[in-house]
Amino acid sequence: MCLGVPGKVVSIENDIAKVSIGGVMYNAALALADTVEPGQYVLVHAGFVLEVIDREEAEETLNTLREYTNLYTELEIGGER
Repeated sequence: MCLGVPGKVVSIENDIAKVSIGGVMYNAALALADTVEPGQYVLVHAGFVLEVIDREEAEETLNTLREYTNLYTELEIGGER
């Protein structure tokens, strides 16, 4: 299974976007994406920007990932698997 994670493009230099994902900065190559501009939300996988997505989709996906992380943490603390 592959997981693309949404983030916000902060800046672009040459063919590399600096993307903020949950407040952490990552570099992502733009070789696979069409036109990308700072301020846009993108889907990042394996160090590459795959596509531009809208802000609402990005926020919804990040919220879902947070919920799964919280659930996993609760299960680990409770001793269940």
